[in-house]
Amino acid sequence: MKRAAFLDRDGTINIEKDYLYRVEDFEFIPGAPEAIRLLNLAGMLVVVVTNQSGVARGYYTEDDVTTLHRHIDGELERFGAHIDLWLFCPHHPDGHGDYAIPCSCRKPLPGMLQEAAGRYDIDLGNSVMIGDKTADVEAGVAAGVRTILVRTGYGSDVAQGIGPQTTICDDLLAAVKYLL
Repeated sequence: MKRAAFLDRDGTINIEKDYLYRVEDFEFIPGAPEAIRLLNLAGMLVVVVTNQSGVARGYYTEDDVTTLHRHIDGELERFGAHIDLWLFCPHHPDGHGDYAIPCSCRKPLPGMLQEAAGRYDIDLGNSVMIGDKTADVEAGVAAGVRTILVRTGYGSDVAQGIGPQTTICDDLLAAVKYLL
């Protein structure tokens, strides 16, 4: 079985911007590409799990999300880093049409982590979820992985309410250095 680092996207890998989907608006949080490269070098699978309710709300499409992820892949290549699997939840209860459904993939539910574990033979007990929101931590706990909250994005705002089972680090690079 493989170890994985499950990473939230917005506020963890890239600077938080409301409903980010345009390539020209993307910016890495300083140190994030290096952190991902270190995870790659350590032999951990890197799986991004991100809620993208903007799809359900009609702000952008699933193709827009995929285009942004391809752009991020290209940017990471310049740092010698890569993402092994991108998973996103396009659903939201306040969404429209087929996206306004109850689902098991929207964090804080563990569906995306469980899907990745099934597809890649991931040992959840030896894996980690790193994110900037309570929902990221709750998804990790529900999936049975170790959890780290970063203070980037919304992390500083929610750190006070995080339980002692979750490690708190300044950013993704600090979290990865702590982990490794």
